Amino acid sequence: MNRTDPGSAARPTVSRLLPSLLLLLTVFGPISMDLYLPALPALTRELGAATSIAQLTVTACLIGLALGQLVAGPLSDRFGRRGILLIGVAAYIGTSLLCAAAPSVGLLIAARFVQGLAGGVGIVIAQAAGRDVYAGGALIRFYGRLTVVGGFAAIVGPLLGGALSTVADWRGLFLFLAVIGSAILLITLLAFGETLPAADRTVGGLRRTLQDFRTLLADRIFLGAVLSQGFLYAAVFAYLAGATYVLQDIYGLSPQGYALAFGANSAGFMVFGYFAGRAAEQWSVRGTLTVGVAITGLGALGLLAAGIAPMPLWVVLVSLFALASGVATASPPATTLALVEYPQIAGTASSLLGMVRFGFGGIAAPLVGIAGAASILPLGLVTVAATVLAAVSFAVLARPRRGGAPAPGPGGPSTTTATVITAH
Repeated sequence: MNRTDPGSAARPTVSRLLPSLLLLLTVFGPISMDLYLPALPALTRELGAATSIAQLTVTACLIGLALGQLVAGPLSDRFGRRGILLIGVAAYIGTSLLCAAAPSVGLLIAARFVQGLAGGVGIVIAQAAGRDVYAGGALIRFYGRLTVVGGFAAIVGPLLGGALSTVADWRGLFLFLAVIGSAILLITLLAFGETLPAADRTVGGLRRTLQDFRTLLADRIFLGAVLSQGFLYAAVFAYLAGATYVLQDIYGLSPQGYALAFGANSAGFMVFGYFAGRAAEQWSVRGTLTVGVAITGLGALGLLAAGIAPMPLWVVLVSLFALASGVATASPPATTLALVEYPQIAGTASSLLGMVRFGFGGIAAPLVGIAGAASILPLGLVTVAATVLAAVSFAVLARPRRGGAPAPGPGGPSTTTATVITAH
């Protein structure tokens, strides 16, 4: 777990539990999103909200997750990872309780936004701290494991939500999220030592942060990897927002049936994410990403076909499986391309990646409810358009640099690292 970047200060000794905790921190996003999805139709009815308005509870959380990462990443580069993480987890617990007590859909949307802000801290710290302690093939494998754990959380979330919805209402599900946050806070206090020594932290405040953002956005490979991820996550979050209505309202699945179908898709997310990490390390970073975009496209086309003409349930399930699995395949190599060249500003780079992922998802999610809960066509159109834009972004912007030249600006890679990633 030693970082090998030239010129870096010696890495501090870290707890043996730290890798497991970093993986656990990635459940913030999936659990916040997925646990209450089986109860979303019931929530819609109880609060007297339109389908598109109720889906804003998903959108608000996504936007909060995006903005939370955008703020927490640079702050962790400047002040260290541990303190920022503790603040974020504590805030997550409080806002989960606020969600449980919300008397109207408007207040719930506001509380979900703040919950997302707090939840985004865990996601960005997990990615940045991983970059602090891993390098080379170990870094690629770590991002593969992050994808697997995210898929596992996506399985556990709706399954628990479906089970809990038989004994508790949607408010009880948010109380359960507060319990999960409390457990993570306790583990963080015990196991998370600082991974970014004071000597490696950035200085200069807002001016330096803006300079780092400009450096990242001027790197076309970083920008291509981030935009492709943003559009792919727009597709997968459109799926998260729309699938509960498609499977329950159109195809008549119960909340438990929906949870099982969603769990099967999330199992595909886990398996494909694991093998994507291995393939990116041993075969090709760019090739693995390309395969992921292609698989996502096949799933999106299946959903579009189901929106144009009636299709049996298995066609929709296979399409959703392909969509989720394709995004999982593309995630580890894209994350590696985006972060590997910027060890000194890993938090800032991770914050931009997360902001685009969840921000694009927040924009796409409400679009699937435009035609109400009785049509698959908007879901098909949104996912196809997002996948096409992901493919174009990667193909146009993320072309290999000539001769393996390193990226400009602070935090650029060693020649060896740049050459390896470019060759792949």
